[in-house]
Amino acid sequence: MLHHIYIIYSLKIDKFYIGYTSDILEERIRRHNSNHSGFTSRTNDWVLVYSEVFNNKSDALKKEKEIKSWKSKARIQLLIDKKKYSIPLQAGRSQV
Repeated sequence: MLHHIYIIYSLKIDKFYIGYTSDILEERIRRHNSNHSGFTSRTNDWVLVYSEVFNNKSDALKKEKEIKSWKSKARIQLLIDKKKYSIPLQAGRSQV
């Protein structure tokens, strides 16, 4: 079983969400964009901007916790940039 950590981004609310799943990643993102409760229910425009795959759950959860501890949009953006994913920009806004 593979374990994923991922970062999704909403242009509408200009926020990142960092998560973990052992499900199929595309299905997990689809659920974030469906009708549900929780942080990601505020909008339905979440796009995957970063992911990493781990062979064991403990390593994946450790990495998720590390990224969440950063509390810095700029630092998260640097991680994303290293993987060469792009984030849609709002008109008139520069990338963080």
